[in-house]
This record gives sequence, structure tokens and C-alpha cells, in this order.
Amino acid sequence: MMPRAVVTGGAGFLGANLCRSLLARGYEVVAVDDLSSGSVDHVSDLGDGFDLVVHDVVADIPVERPVDVILHFASAASPPHYLARPLETLAAGSTGTHNALELARTTGARFLLASTSEVYGDPIEHPQRESYWGNVNPVGPRSVYDEAKRFAEALTTAYRSVYGVDTKIARIFNTYGPMLEPDDGRVISNFLAQALDGRKLTVYGDGMQTRSFCYVDDEVEGLLALLESDCVGPMNIGNPEEYTVLDVARLVLEVTGSSSEIVFEPLPPTDPVRRCPDITLARRELGWEPRVSLRDGLVRTLEWYRDHRSSG
Repeated sequence: MMPRAVVTGGAGFLGANLCRSLLARGYEVVAVDDLSSGSVDHVSDLGDGFDLVVHDVVADIPVERPVDVILHFASAASPPHYLARPLETLAAGSTGTHNALELARTTGARFLLASTSEVYGDPIEHPQRESYWGNVNPVGPRSVYDEAKRFAEALTTAYRSVYGVDTKIARIFNTYGPMLEPDDGRVISNFLAQALDGRKLTVYGDGMQTRSFCYVDDEVEGLLALLESDCVGPMNIGNPEEYTVLDVARLVLEVTGSSSEIVFEPLPPTDPVRRCPDITLARRELGWEPRVSLRDGLVRTLEWYRDHRSSG
């Protein structure tokens, strides 16, 4: 009998890529998504073994038994999306996580929480290890996402302690690739969309702030390695190669062949200055590390963007 996976947020960028990989590994997959930031187009071609349930996980998760694994990815993930829906973001991280954990408890399913590097806030430690407690402003403009994920980690840990639920926590760093929509609002989607449209590339601050960018195929491989391991986490799943935002803008211009200018705007408040994962734990315990370079990943993402535009 095929193992059955539930992916909340399964029509979103990362969730849809996960659904594809789970199907390829022999899982039957049920995606639960309210389509507030996901898209039916991301999963419309998945065919046999896949089912999309359009539903808000904050209400409940209407999935029948059996369930073998639950991957909880239901949340707005880009700043424009979660800043536009602050209360919904907090609810997804709290009530939505509670509902997903209850499904895991009552079905005996293994549970993986998609947490985030945002739990480290504007980090003082660099690179960030899982043992670092972070530097988070609980009332800042990004707090609705940061604190939702921090609460979700605490709730997941409590369910493991109190009920013995088989849980894992992944801290995901900036991810990009096919199905990251051009209007998503993250750095790479912004730059690629602006370059393809011939618009100016907008860099905030002086562009010297750094980020690490993990191609989605690498990210999914790391997440599934954690899911199928004996590790509990939290575990950083990201690319430890660090780039300035200005370097990324220049690389996007290079791979797109765009002649767009780079312009500078004021840095948003509380925007982290440096963000980069220490993946020593993932290397040691999972034998995992990213393989796709930023240049190669940008070229692959660019191909998807062009195909996406030509298909309307």
C-alpha cells in the first residue's frame, strides 16, 4: 500500500515542489491549501495519486485516514503577503499548526514543521547555528511571521513531549526556483521580474546586506532527507553560500542579458543585515548539502519564468 502524505500549503511555491517529489518517491499526496497565496496551476498537472483539498487549515484539516506523514507548510511566506494578512499569518502559525499536529496525533503520522530562518531575527551570531536563540523584535513589522513560526516550533516541541508525536522541525532559509511567482515579493523574484520587464532593479539600502539562496530542488531534497531520518531538529536547511543583495542584482542582469539600471531605495525597518545558515548538522546527520550554484539556479528559474509568460 502506498504511503499517504498530507502537505498543508501544498499549492504554494515550496509545497507544490514537495508534492511533486513525494509523488516521485511513491507517496499518495493530499495537498490542503486555501489558495490565498498558492495556485491551482502549480499542481494541476500532477494526475493520479494526487488530490487538492481547497480549505483553510485554521478551520480544520478535512482529510480522512490513513495518514502516514504530514508536512505543514501552510503560511504566507513572503513579506508582502504576510504583512498584508497579519492576523491570518498568526492564525496559520498557531491554530493551523495545532490542527495539523492534532491530525498527526490522532493518525500516528510523522510530522514535519516548515519553520524559517526568520526565527533568528536580525542575528548577532553569524552564521546561524540551530543552538542560537535569535534576536527577534516581537512587536516589529515582521513579527507576525517571525513569532508565528517561533510559536509553531514551541507547539511542535510540546506535542512531541506531551503526546509522543513523531515530529521534525526544519528551519528554511531563502529558497527560489520554478513556481516562485514573479509577483511573490522576494529578492530573486523581484529582480527577475524587473529585469525581464526592462524595469529598474530595486535594491534596498546600500545592497551590502547579505543573504543565502537555496535552489528549490536542493531545498526539497534536504527537507525530505530530514523527514525520512531519525533526526528531530530544529535543523537548518539552506545554502551556506553568502551573497550581497547588490551582487545578486548584478548576477540577475548578467543571466537575463538585461540592460536595466540598479536603483537604491531606503532599507525597510528591521530588515536583517546578515542571514546565512550553518549547515554542519545537516551535513553530518543527513549527508545533505546544496549542489546547485546560484548562477545555475537563476538560469533554471529564468527558463521557468519565460515559459510561464509564454503560456499566459
